[in-house]
Amino acid sequence: MSRIALVDDDRNILTSVSMTLEAEGFEVETYNDGQAALDAFNKRLPDMAVFDIKMPRMDGMDLLQRVRQKSAMPVIFLTSKDDEIDEVLGLRMGADDYVKKPFSQRLLVERIRALLRRQEVISGDEVTEAEASQVMQRGDLSMDPLRHAVVWKGRDVSLTVTEFLLLQALAQRPGFVKSRDQLMDVAYDDQVYVDDRTIDSHIKRLRKKMRTADNEFSAIETLYGIGYRYNEE
Repeated sequence: MSRIALVDDDRNILTSVSMTLEAEGFEVETYNDGQAALDAFNKRLPDMAVFDIKMPRMDGMDLLQRVRQKSAMPVIFLTSKDDEIDEVLGLRMGADDYVKKPFSQRLLVERIRALLRRQEVISGDEVTEAEASQVMQRGDLSMDPLRHAVVWKGRDVSLTVTEFLLLQALAQRPGFVKSRDQLMDVAYDDQVYVDDRTIDSHIKRLRKKMRTADNEFSAIETLYGIGYRYNEE
């Protein structure tokens, strides 16, 4: 049974969403501010979390930043209807997905299930033993799907579930371009709609993580109007 943490200062949302998730077979923990959630996460991390952005004591952005210092746990942001800046910033900080308020609880459940399925793929639960044991080596990049481990130019790189899947898709065929639509298919289920800026934000974060010390080279190249590709040095 997967454990889901809900963090929102709206008690009505906490109550209604937790009831829905429990009916779907999830174990649910609820927190009404970011600090309370962080205190609990320091003792035991859930399998994934849903954060509201605007909260007292510690907002969702700050909470995400603290979580990302030690964990790639999947995170979905709840954003206000017209808060595009929050959506983009949240993705660039390392959120895996976002859902706009007011939202369909069925949609949120589908997003949660999609993220958990993607995490299972990376952990090797849905691949053969032979496939899981193969570490992909592309130039200075090493990716171990079973351990969710990435090494770039001799240093460990911590990636979220979405970032790992996108990088894996690009690195499988160096020099070949993948369109945004192709990357969406890799990172998201068919039932989940995302727009271009979601993929762009994840790629920008990936590129930032993979820059060299002199900040002059990134393995991921943008081909404007076409898509992205991974380049081996």
